[in-house]
Amino acid sequence: MTFDVMTLFPAQIENNLKESITGRALTKGVIKLNAVNIRDFCDNDYGKVDDTIYGGGTGLLIKCEPVYQCWKSLFDSEENRPYTIYVSPKGSVLNQKKVIELSKKKEICIICGHYEGIDSRVIDEICDEEISIGDYVLTGGELAACVIIDSVSRMIDGVLPNEDAFTNESHMDGTLEAPQYTMPSSWHQSEVPSVLLSGNDAKINEHRKIASLVETWQKRPDMLDNLEISEDEWQKAIAMRKNL
Repeated sequence: MTFDVMTLFPAQIENNLKESITGRALTKGVIKLNAVNIRDFCDNDYGKVDDTIYGGGTGLLIKCEPVYQCWKSLFDSEENRPYTIYVSPKGSVLNQKKVIELSKKKEICIICGHYEGIDSRVIDEICDEEISIGDYVLTGGELAACVIIDSVSRMIDGVLPNEDAFTNESHMDGTLEAPQYTMPSSWHQSEVPSVLLSGNDAKINEHRKIASLVETWQKRPDMLDNLEISEDEWQKAIAMRKNL
C-alpha cells in the first residue's frame, strides 16, 4: 500500500509516522509513504499557495492550481490515479468500516488543507471523497492524515504480527473491546475476574463477549442499535452489569 500525502508540512507527516508500528512497516516496505510539498508546484518564486477569499472572510484559501499540479505529478495515466481523499471537518466521519474499506485500495492520496482550506473547485474535481476524524476543527489536515494512515495500515497484511492483533479490538465487530488486565491479579483491592484466570478458553471467550457488550452499553450505548443481541446474551449482560 502506498500513501501519498499532499501537504504544506511534509516533515509533520513523516515525523509522526516514522515511529512505532507504522515506522517498522515503512522500514520493512509493507507500506510506502510519499509526502509531497504543495509549495513545490507554485507558479511563483516565493512559495505562495494561498490568496484572499472571494466574497470576503477571515483568513486565506489555498489556490486550485498548485493543488492540481501536485496531484497530477503522482500518476501518469487515469488508470493508475490514486484513490484521493480530502481531510475536512465537512467529510463523513471515519469509522472502522471505512478503515477496512480503504485498506483494500492499492494507493491512497490524502490532501491536507491549511489556513481556511482549499478552493472547493479543485476538491470537487479530483477527490473521491472527504473524510473527517471527528466533529471538531484542526489547524490543518496533517494530524487527520496521520490518523487515517495509522488506522488503515493496521489492517494491511504484514503490519501487525498476526490477525489476532486487530480482530478482537474495539469496533471490529460493532462493539467496544472488553476490559483487559495484567499482573498482579489484585491491585488496590480490585480483582481480575476469576474466569480469566481459569484457563478455560470457552468460558474466557464467553466472558469477553458479554463484557464487550457491557462495555459498549456503558460507554457507547448508541452502538447497540446496530447489533443483533440474543435474549441469552442480553440477560447475561444485565447480570454482569449488576455485579460491577
